[in-house]
Amino acid sequence: MRFDEAYSGKVFIMSQPDVEKAKAIIYGMPMDWTVSFRPGSRFGPGRIREASIGLEEYSPYMDKHLEEVAYFDAGDIPLPFGNAERSITEIENYVKKIIALGKFPLGLGGEHLVTWPVVRAMHEEHQDMAFIHIDAHADLREAYEGESLSHSTPVHKIAELIGPENVYSFGIRSGTREEFEYAKTSGMHMTKFHVVQGLLKMLPTLSRRKVYVTIDIDVLDPAFAPGTGTAEAGGITSNELLEAIQLIAESDVDVIGADLVEVAPAYDQSEKTAIAASKFIREILLGWVK
Repeated sequence: MRFDEAYSGKVFIMSQPDVEKAKAIIYGMPMDWTVSFRPGSRFGPGRIREASIGLEEYSPYMDKHLEEVAYFDAGDIPLPFGNAERSITEIENYVKKIIALGKFPLGLGGEHLVTWPVVRAMHEEHQDMAFIHIDAHADLREAYEGESLSHSTPVHKIAELIGPENVYSFGIRSGTREEFEYAKTSGMHMTKFHVVQGLLKMLPTLSRRKVYVTIDIDVLDPAFAPGTGTAEAGGITSNELLEAIQLIAESDVDVIGADLVEVAPAYDQSEKTAIAASKFIREILLGWVK
């Protein structure tokens, strides 16, 4: 787990070779050990990088060019195949190293459980942080078929760690009755079905706060992102997610880190999912890395 030399594999477009000069570090979390439906998101980070080669370096949304932000692609974390507990430990320790360098951590998943150890590392540094969660699924289960380490449990774990009142979920359209009841009674903030409308309402309440943001690609309707493990009908468009990223960029919240998860390339021969994901990463780099 070294940051002192460039990753030898494919990197995100315009990644810089010098980690010292970088403001952000891109890293992959190739884990799908707890997926309950369709596996394959461990191949997401690599495919997002490959798709990025088709991007323009200039963003008309942000009116910025990728040459204006220095970032280093550190490649994927080497995770022990099939071992969720050890993988979580490896991810947490890895992100702590990025934080120690004073860099913005930008993770590529992988299943959504990978966000849990990242937030643990971030919370150790930022005790007063808030958490923005953009997703189709509530991810508020305490366990799935007896397993607490599951891609359906990370937001519940995070709520218990940082306090439910500091959790803001958007776009949610799937979950158990118990999950939605927890969201109502715990003090957390959940916007069902919509993302932009919810952000317009809630971002002012997060003014000047340190915020970590996670985006599950399945918040998009399967028409826009079929390449994901648990596709859910009724989602938002790619344009709406781009607008959401821009809204966060234009707000005065202090984004301290982010991830984009659940791209599973095998289910999308058109590659529209990875292409969209790479564009979202470009916008995050230009809009959220200060």
